[in-house]
Amino acid sequence: MRLVLFDLDGTLVDSSPGIHASIRVAADALGLPAPTADQLTAMVGPPLQDGFAAAFGLAGADVDRAVAAYRAHYAAGAILDAPVYPGIAELLGVLRADGAVLAVATSKPEEFARRILDHVGLTDAVASVHGATMDGRVRHKQQVVGLALAAHPDGERPVLVGDRAQDVVGARVHGLPCIGAGWGPARPGELAQAGAAVVCAVPGDVPAALADL
Repeated sequence: MRLVLFDLDGTLVDSSPGIHASIRVAADALGLPAPTADQLTAMVGPPLQDGFAAAFGLAGADVDRAVAAYRAHYAAGAILDAPVYPGIAELLGVLRADGAVLAVATSKPEEFARRILDHVGLTDAVASVHGATMDGRVRHKQQVVGLALAAHPDGERPVLVGDRAQDVVGARVHGLPCIGAGWGPARPGELAQAGAAVVCAVPGDVPAALADL
């Protein structure tokens, strides 16, 4: 059975509204200027700790403070501001009908990922969910992809579908091709430059891309 791994934020759901709102709260809590559009875009995809360090230049205790402020606002309700992208439900249905095993591999804390999937009604569409730990020890894409692969040792020709360069790199560590989710927030050319096997403009293009890999 073909194993297809999916990123969550920017791939299955458009979580940017809730993420952006929580980033603004975190920046205000640390007395930082209002985040720019580039900073907000950069934060959707990578691990939260890494995002605050890279996009805002934070380090040490300031990263911890930003993460705490973000998560407090996010968990209070912003987490649920994450609608499913058009065509995703249909895509998952087609893949399951073809016999594929579907799993989620996300740098978002696993408990948050499960809460979103439950809220949007996608929990039953996937066989397993693999995400980061709240303490940050597990947070990088290659780590969660590794967890997903270990959970499905019989999965054939595994592939990851993701929307950011980090997805492409994390898949490559395990020798997996990555199908770029071009409907997500990636900057123009980001996925191709990172080495995505193919970039799909819409979810409906994924089955054909899978057939070629």
